[in-house]
Parts: sequence; structure tokens; C-alpha cells
Amino acid sequence: MKGMGNLANLGNLMKQAKKLQEDLERAQAEIAQLKVEATAGGGMVTATVNGRGELQKLKLEKEIVDPEDIEMLVDLVVAAVQEAQRKAQEATQEKLGPLTQGMGGMPGMLGL
Repeated sequence: MKGMGNLANLGNLMKQAKKLQEDLERAQAEIAQLKVEATAGGGMVTATVNGRGELQKLKLEKEIVDPEDIEMLVDLVVAAVQEAQRKAQEATQEKLGPLTQGMGGMPGMLGL
């Protein structure tokens, strides 16, 4: 009869693993739908990325486009995109944090 306790523990472990997998899949779907926005240059450049940090939209105000100073425009675009990506990573970690704590807290291992 000793083996019956081990089977019950295994069954509970399998249920927990299945729930964790479902929770992770739900979180990944929510992350994919996230839209994170950041600005640079006092709002003259706006970058929008998804939860994976992929650039989805870039908005430039007309006043920021100066053919004589393309370097500044490039710097502002890079700054806005990087800030949006940082915010997306933060949001992803916040959403996955509770789920990944038991797995070493590594979203990268989960395909994110």
C-alpha cells in the first residue's frame, strides 16, 4: 500500500504542472497582445512595441524632422524604441514573475 501515496503525489504533481502550463500559455497570450508606448524629445517621437519588444508603430511629429539634423532624429527614435522595449520587458517580467519563480525565474526559457 506504500505505492498508493506515491501515485497520489504524482497525480497532484501532474495537476499542478498542467495548471502551470495553462497559466503560462494564458500569460504568453496576454503578453503578445500588450502594447507599450514610450516617447522621446518631449513627445515628438513615439514608439509602440508589443509585449515581446517588437516595434509595432513609430510616430514622428513634423516639427522633429529637420533635414539638417538627421542624427538628432535617429537618436530620438532609438531612445523611444529602447525605452518602449524596456517597459515591455518590465511588463513581461511582472506578468511572468509569479509563474516562473519556481523555474528559476527565466522567461527566456519559455520562449519569450
